[in-house]
Amino acid sequence: MSVFAKAPASRSRTLKSVLGGIAVLGVSALVLSGCASTDSEDTSSSSGPREDLTLKIGTVLPQTGSLAFLGPPEEAGVSLAAKEINDADLGITVDVTYGDSGDVDNKAYETTVPKLLDSGVSAVIGAASSGVSKLFIDDVVGAGVIQFSPANTSPDFTTWDDDGLYFRTAPSDLLQGEVLGNLIAEDGNETLGIIYQNDAYGTGLEGVVSDIFTEAGGEVVASEAYNDGDATFDAQISTVMAADPDAVILITFDQIYTIGPALVAKGFPVDKMYLVDGNLKQFGTEDGKIPAGTFTGSKGTTPGPVLSDDFQDRLNANWTAEGNAELSDYSYAAESYDAVILLALAALEANSVDGKEIAAKLQTVSGGDGDGEKVTDFAAGAQAIIDGDTIDYDGYSGGIAFDENGDPTEATIGVFQYDDQNKFERIN
Repeated sequence: MSVFAKAPASRSRTLKSVLGGIAVLGVSALVLSGCASTDSEDTSSSSGPREDLTLKIGTVLPQTGSLAFLGPPEEAGVSLAAKEINDADLGITVDVTYGDSGDVDNKAYETTVPKLLDSGVSAVIGAASSGVSKLFIDDVVGAGVIQFSPANTSPDFTTWDDDGLYFRTAPSDLLQGEVLGNLIAEDGNETLGIIYQNDAYGTGLEGVVSDIFTEAGGEVVASEAYNDGDATFDAQISTVMAADPDAVILITFDQIYTIGPALVAKGFPVDKMYLVDGNLKQFGTEDGKIPAGTFTGSKGTTPGPVLSDDFQDRLNANWTAEGNAELSDYSYAAESYDAVILLALAALEANSVDGKEIAAKLQTVSGGDGDGEKVTDFAAGAQAIIDGDTIDYDGYSGGIAFDENGDPTEATIGVFQYDDQNKFERIN
């Protein structure tokens, strides 16, 4: 019997409907869509004389730290979007300055963010980590600059006092948690142990998964937190193992390199381990950190639809042409690409590169007003805006349709499984 994912009433916010369900070998992904407000104020100056715009964007993405594996695909998405916008030559040029977010331990963002704000950017792309974004969001929006994250998933940002300047193309963990909690139950597990990072990301996702799994008839028998920067996890592992759960979910970043093998060494069944977007990576075996077979049969979830071969090829061609190694992971590349495209389209709609004026048009160009001509690339959207039409952009990350909180109301959560070489493939 399928367990259908339905947002708990206390967590549903502005989400109007949840469509789809997860079966073990059933549907290809969970797609959730909602209807957003249609009463946004028209502040567009697009009907006036047009000027060639230069949109300055800065990135605060992880070049170092515990999420550094997400840096290359995210920066590749930003770079490709900027190139294709500039190549289109339709009245707007994007100028990108790349910067490191680091993590809550090395605090690279403390240097990056002030430099970007001083340089006069209209928007910053980042951070990947919800915990890191929380540490500088007030500085960014306080300066009248848009903060646009391709990967923040903490539910806390939905109600953040951001003056309408915070947006994200990644869905809240209210959605990923639904998929993961239902998946674990559908796999026949009746009891669950959880090890999670004690930050905005970890606590948010832990809470949703626990609620959904319990509502599906399961029992969370152990839930152990650790702090970012901890080097040993023996106490958490011992407590979870003593509870003898059917399954264990690991809500971590790079700590997966220690916790995963340690659980296997203690005899926990590898095919009963579940991972999340913060640690779902193509480990392989060549780096020597993870022996072959460590994650064989393990499953995990991450936001995003199946990426087309053409998009992946363009990402790699542009990325390697800039002197970088070929991408091995595409997590949040599409969300980063779409963030830049949406910012450029909103700037054209506003006929301005002022942060607040762009922000006022992001819901409109994303289709969040419930109206507009459907477009799926920058050139088509830009030309429609120039012609005086309203657009609804759907990108490589899927439909977006921002609500009044800057959250996407359409999202796809993929399910992945590891082979005996620690490489994952999408199964749903």
